[in-house]
Amino acid sequence: MWISNALISVLRVLIGVNARWESPPDLTRQRIYFANHTSHMDTLAIIAALPQEARLNVKPVAAADYWGKNAFLSYISKKGLNAVLIERKPDAGKPALEPIIDVLDAGHSIIFFPEGTRSCQALPGDFKSGLFRLSETFPEVDLVPVYLENLHRSMPKGKHFPLPIICTIRIGNPLPTIAGEEKQQFLERARDAIVRLSK
Repeated sequence: MWISNALISVLRVLIGVNARWESPPDLTRQRIYFANHTSHMDTLAIIAALPQEARLNVKPVAAADYWGKNAFLSYISKKGLNAVLIERKPDAGKPALEPIIDVLDAGHSIIFFPEGTRSCQALPGDFKSGLFRLSETFPEVDLVPVYLENLHRSMPKGKHFPLPIICTIRIGNPLPTIAGEEKQQFLERARDAIVRLSK
């Protein structure tokens, strides 16, 4: 936990990390925070925006091919960020979402990036199917949209140190459930929830 707190303190000094909630968070609810993905700071920025009580139970989802590629990054992701690492290209017969499902089954909340990779754009690209599959498997878990403002400018792809630009994390109300909703309609509605927070 001290590693996470130290990283959050450094991040706040560098980019501010202002959190704006549409309504006070319900800390009694299990949640999937889903966000646009623009930099390697995104996960830490969302953690910094959460109340201290919520941080204790949240596990960010991170790509094993990056965050597990050496001992230092693996230590930071697992010990500092409490992340669950997934394979973006898993072996045949091994579901990519299995580690996430295990974490949600254990009662944790997660931070999830539905685009599957980083983008240099202010608005999210198309969502992959993972968020839809998680929503079907865990219909009782709140899906909470998060918009990360300016992180794509503070630390764009290829940069290893953030520029001192004030960044804001906008956290919306949970996405309403629509019974029988088709996958593509759901993914577009989830993306639109993030886009709405950008305005």
